Amino acid sequence: MHSGPRRGTPLALLFTIAALLGAKGALAAPTPKPPTHACRIPGVATELQCGTLKRALDPAHAAGVQIDIHYLVVPARSRNKAGDPVLLLAGGPGQSAIALAPQTMNMLHRLNNRRDLIFIDQRGTGDSAPLDCPDEAEQPLSQRLDEAAQLQTLKTCRDALQKLPYGDLRFFTTAIAMQDMDAVRDHLGIAQWNLLGGSYGTRAALEYLRQFPQHVRRTVIDGVTPPDMVLPQSLSLDAQGQFDAMLAACEREAACQARFPALRHEWAELLGSLPRPVSLSDPLSGKTEHVTLKPAMLLRSVQPALYAPALTAALPAAIHAASQGRFEGLIGLASIVSGGKSGKIATGMHFSVVCAEDAPRMQVQAAGGRDFGPYQSQLYEQVCSFWPRGAVPANFYAIPPARTPVLLLSGGADPVTPPRHAKRVAQALGPLARQQIVPEAGHGVMALPCMAEVLFRFFDAPTDAEALQVDTQCAARIPRPAAFQPVQAASGAASSTTP
Repeated sequence: MHSGPRRGTPLALLFTIAALLGAKGALAAPTPKPPTHACRIPGVATELQCGTLKRALDPAHAAGVQIDIHYLVVPARSRNKAGDPVLLLAGGPGQSAIALAPQTMNMLHRLNNRRDLIFIDQRGTGDSAPLDCPDEAEQPLSQRLDEAAQLQTLKTCRDALQKLPYGDLRFFTTAIAMQDMDAVRDHLGIAQWNLLGGSYGTRAALEYLRQFPQHVRRTVIDGVTPPDMVLPQSLSLDAQGQFDAMLAACEREAACQARFPALRHEWAELLGSLPRPVSLSDPLSGKTEHVTLKPAMLLRSVQPALYAPALTAALPAAIHAASQGRFEGLIGLASIVSGGKSGKIATGMHFSVVCAEDAPRMQVQAAGGRDFGPYQSQLYEQVCSFWPRGAVPANFYAIPPARTPVLLLSGGADPVTPPRHAKRVAQALGPLARQQIVPEAGHGVMALPCMAEVLFRFFDAPTDAEALQVDTQCAARIPRPAAFQPVQAASGAASSTTP
C-alpha cells in the first residue's frame, strides 16, 4: 500500500518537473539581489556590510540621470538584536557619514550591541555623486587665507562640477537628500529607525521628521541647526558671543589675567592694525609666506578654535603672541580643527545646500557680531551669486509637532549652534521634545564620554515616557578648561644648577 501518489502519477510528475526546472532556473523567479555585501573600510578592523541604491538625480524625472547612494551597515553584535537601527546623519553640510563611521562606532559601542548602525553618504558627499572641490590643504597658505583667491577657486570648481554626469547642482538640497535616505530605509526592509544627527545633520533629521514621521521611532539631535537659521548670519553673532565669553573667562581666571592682563586691548589693537603685511609659517607645509593679513583672514583663523573649549583655552596665548607679530599659534589652531579626512567637507555640496536654503533669507546688511561683523554673510553672498540654486519646498522652514520623542543636546560654549537655536526648535516640537544643555561644552555634546550611556538609555528605553525621563545631567557640571599657559624656561635656570 502506498500512502501518497504512486510514482508516475501526474501529480508526482508535476512535482518532478517543477523541481528540475527550478534547479535549472528556467521558470524560477529571479533571486532578489541582497541589499548589502561584505566590505571593509579604513579604520575598522572587522568586516561590515555595504550597499548602493540608484536614485534619480532629479526626483521629477525618475528615468533621467541616475546617481548611486552609498551606505554602510554596522551589524549589531547581539544575535537577539532590536529591529530599529540607528541612522547617523553627518554634519557640514558636506561631511561623509561613512568617513565618520570609525570614530562614531567607538562612541556608540554599547548602542551597537543590539542595534545596527547605518551610515549613508548623503548625495554630494563621500562616494554618493560627490561634489568635491580642490583640497585646501594642498593650497598655499596665502591662497587659503585670501578671499578673492577662494572665490576664483570656487568658480573654477563650479565649472568643473557642472561637467560631471550628475553636475546639475540644483538637486542636492536637504529635502531631496532625505527622500534618498527613506528610499534606503525601504530598500533595507526597515519599518522604523532612530535618527542621530549632529550639526547640519540636525537640520537633515528635522527635515526627515517633517517628510517621514511615521518611519522614526526616536531622535537625538546635537548642535541644533534649524532650517530657518540662516547660517552665515547667525555664525557672526554666535561666534562673537563665545569670543566675548573667552575674554571674560580669562579676566575671571587669576592665572590668565596675570599672564595676559591687557588681552582685550591687545585684541582691539591687533584687529585695528589690519590690513598689514606679515610673515606666516604654514603649519601644514612648514613654509614661510608673506601675505597681507586682513581682518576677515584673522577672524577666520580665530573662529575654528571656538568650536572646542580645549582649543579655546589656547586663544589668549595665541592672541597675545599675534599682537607681538607671532601668528603661528592662531594659524595652527585653525589648522587643527580643519584637518583630518573624516572632517573633510564636500565644498560643492556645502554651497548647493546653503545657497538654496539659507541665502534666499539672508540680508547682507543685517547686524553681525561686533568684531566678526558681516564677513561670513559677504562671503556667502558672493559665492551664492554665481552658484546654481535649487528649489526648496514652501513648508521646508516649518517644524511640525513631534510624534515621537526627540532629545536636543546643546553646548553652552558652542559658537555656531548655541542653545538658543535648540530652545526654539524644542518649543515647536512640543511636549515630546526635551532639551539638555551642557554649559561648558562646545560644538558637539554626544562625544563627551558619559553621553554614550545617555544615548543608549534613550534609544533602549522600552516606552516613550521612560525615554523622556532618562537622566541626562551627567555632563552638566563639566568645568571650563583653564587658559593654556605657555611653558617658558625661567631666566637663569641653567646657571642655577651650576655650583
